[in-house]
Amino acid sequence: MTDSATATAARLDAAFADAGVTGWLHAVDIDSGAQVGVRADQPVCTASVHKLCVLVTLHELAAAGALDLTEQVECPPDGRTPGPTGLAAMLDPVRLSLRDTAFLMMSVSDNTAADLLLRRVGLDAVNRTAARLGLTRTRAVHGFGEMLGTMREDAGPDGARALADPHVISRLRALDPARTNRSTPRDMTRLLGAVWRDEAAGPPEYGAAMRRIMGLQVWPHRLASGFPFDDVHVAGKTGSLPTLRNEVGVVEYPDGGRYAVAVFTRTAHTAAVLPAADAVIGTAARIAVDALRAP
Repeated sequence: MTDSATATAARLDAAFADAGVTGWLHAVDIDSGAQVGVRADQPVCTASVHKLCVLVTLHELAAAGALDLTEQVECPPDGRTPGPTGLAAMLDPVRLSLRDTAFLMMSVSDNTAADLLLRRVGLDAVNRTAARLGLTRTRAVHGFGEMLGTMREDAGPDGARALADPHVISRLRALDPARTNRSTPRDMTRLLGAVWRDEAAGPPEYGAAMRRIMGLQVWPHRLASGFPFDDVHVAGKTGSLPTLRNEVGVVEYPDGGRYAVAVFTRTAHTAAVLPAADAVIGTAARIAVDALRAP
């Protein structure tokens, strides 16, 4: 490791420590391949970040002619995967296209939309796509409703109230990379690079569609918070579970620089609202991108 890389890693670790989290990060210049990271190859729980893998699989199948993105899906009120956004929070029957379902899955992290798409493409297809793209440490173990179901089982009869207890948190399968959907920061930046270089899903129009959807994510408090500039564009996907806050995405500068960044964090605090833990994702991403852009 060079002196510069060592200094960057130290700055990243200091930022994570100041925010009270353990952090895992990888950042890469999409065009030159220059990279920085801390614990970039350690397995992490992806939570809703894994919806990016579903998005890529959907577009890969569309490019292969296995499905049509304008195909309509029905979503009755009963049996929806729980969640605070999108279809998961709606009360009435809904009919929409696969591509609009993908928009909800990515822009507001809609769990119901994600499971609708998973039922259409299949978990095995998601894992085949990851393998084809060389994501050797990325694995989808279950859908999002099933993942939430394991949390209910592991929490026991006290339900959501039990998630304030660190002892309960320690037994959640959803927080164990060996037993839930998982990846590494380096695998995630590899996937982002493939999407931005139009290598992930056939003809360029499919890459453009995925980039558009990722650019419409509504959450500004994590990755995007590190780049508060009108001429810098951030497209990403968050992921959250008790004690976990993640985001992966691409930062694009007006001079053409493109940087894939994956930041995963965990804290010992069980509070649902921890602004410092959210903000350090943007802080760490900025440190990493600044290092990649340094002359």
